[in-house]
Amino acid sequence: MNAKVSPQPNISAAQGDVVKASFPVRRMDFEFQQVPRYWADHDAGLTHFMTALSALFPDGEKFFVDSTRAVRNDPKLADPYMQKEISAFIGQEAMHSKEHLAFNAAAQAYGYDVRRLENMTGALIKNTTRVVGKLLKPFGFTQEMIGLTGTCALEHFTATIAAELLRNPEVQAMFKDQTMYRLWMWHAVEENEHKAVVFDVYATLYGRGPKAYSMRVAAMVLAMVFIFITQSYFTARLMKQDKKLTWKDTRYMIKFMYGRKGFMTRQIPELLAFFRPNFHPNDFDTDALLAQWKQKLGFVSA
Repeated sequence: MNAKVSPQPNISAAQGDVVKASFPVRRMDFEFQQVPRYWADHDAGLTHFMTALSALFPDGEKFFVDSTRAVRNDPKLADPYMQKEISAFIGQEAMHSKEHLAFNAAAQAYGYDVRRLENMTGALIKNTTRVVGKLLKPFGFTQEMIGLTGTCALEHFTATIAAELLRNPEVQAMFKDQTMYRLWMWHAVEENEHKAVVFDVYATLYGRGPKAYSMRVAAMVLAMVFIFITQSYFTARLMKQDKKLTWKDTRYMIKFMYGRKGFMTRQIPELLAFFRPNFHPNDFDTDALLAQWKQKLGFVSA
């Protein structure tokens, strides 16, 4: 095994009168030194596609944490259980950022400038939220609302990707390296454990009226465009650095990800569900799926 799992003792299922979060924070320490260059189906295209996704995570997860911390002291969120859920969410996201930073550094060692992609992600998030904030300030939208709305939309995106990863054996078979398999499956499990936290925070603070709905719909449109363009550019950039930005080297990846039954294509209906006025992340029940994977990964006691 290439990682140690240490669940935090103060965050677990509720017991007696002690208020605790519904999911734990697991400390993971993966070792990426032995990960091969092309760990995704021994294919450059698939490997760079997933590495491009990973490059989005460190600053993306930091954005999620910062946006949630910015509102957590609001009196509407004073409920002890809600506070424990927020703390556990922040803990899990911080751990995701840590582990993807470590993997990205290992990819950098192969000569790919992943650190630059991370910096580009951070700059894009910062500039986008600042511009949107200035544009919407005259209409009564605060910077805190904009940050939390963006987080709400992006969390649905990551939870949807994660659920498909946990359901799809063909995609799971792509991971030819055990360390990368455990990294992505662990991340996928936790994205679905905390998928409703930020949405519930958002609904508690801003309700479900026309203003809150229109804001989260706009955020989702922006998030989908942001992720598709940025991740595609990152993938192309990595392929170019590897001198493999050719049809021969990319066609398998494109079909695998965006074909009629591709990994990303299959997620479209669930992604679009976010636009329903009465949507909630728990509309998609992943409890049985999570129970199966937590047992498989040895997380049952966590």
